[in-house]
Amino acid sequence: MDANSRNEVELEGIADAAPEFSHENHGIRFFQFLLRVPRLSGQADTLPVLIPEQQLPQVTPGTPLRITGQLRSFNNRSGSGSRLVLSVYAQSVSPGTGEFFNRILLSGVLCRPPIFRRTPLGRSICDLMLAVSRRYGRADYLPVIAWGQLATVLSRAGVGQRVCLEGRIQSRIYIKTTPDGPVEHTAYEVSIMHLPEEEPVQSAQ
Repeated sequence: MDANSRNEVELEGIADAAPEFSHENHGIRFFQFLLRVPRLSGQADTLPVLIPEQQLPQVTPGTPLRITGQLRSFNNRSGSGSRLVLSVYAQSVSPGTGEFFNRILLSGVLCRPPIFRRTPLGRSICDLMLAVSRRYGRADYLPVIAWGQLATVLSRAGVGQRVCLEGRIQSRIYIKTTPDGPVEHTAYEVSIMHLPEEEPVQSAQ
C-alpha cells in the first residue's frame, strides 16, 4: 500500500442474518452479511461486511458485533453495464458492547472532478470519488459526499489531489426505473464528518 494511503474502518452494530457464501479467492472462502448500525437520529445504516470462513464462528445474528477492517470496492460487470460494489472487508470480528459506532479514516487522491450542487432548500453538497491504493498496484474507488462548508471547501479540489478525511459509511435507498418497472436499490457512500486541519484543501490551479 502507498505509505500515504489510509483505509481504516471501525464499526459496531448488529448482524441482521447469518453470513452467506460470497466467493472464493486463492483457496479462501468468503462470506457476506449485513451489519445494522443505528444512528443517533434513530435511523440505521445497513452495511455489507465480507469475512473469511475462519471468522464465521464470531458472527452471531442479533447480537452486537465489533468490526475493524477496510472499505473495499470492485466493478461488478454482470448484467448490463458496470456497477461499483462496496463492502467492508473485516480484518477482525469480536463481540460488541452495545455502544454502536461507525467510523472511517481515509487518505487517497481524487480521481474525478468534484461535483458541487445545492438541494432545493439551498444546502450545499459535493460528490467526490477517492482512489485509495492497496498493495500490488490495486486501488479502491470510493464515493464520498460532503455537506455544508465542507462541500464548499472540497469543491475547489483538483483531480490528483490528496484528501484525508474522517467520516462514516452510510447506506441510502433509491428507486431505479427499469423496463420491468421501478426497482429498489441500496447505495453506499462515505459521508465526511471532518477534514484534518493540518492538510487544508487548496484551490485547483
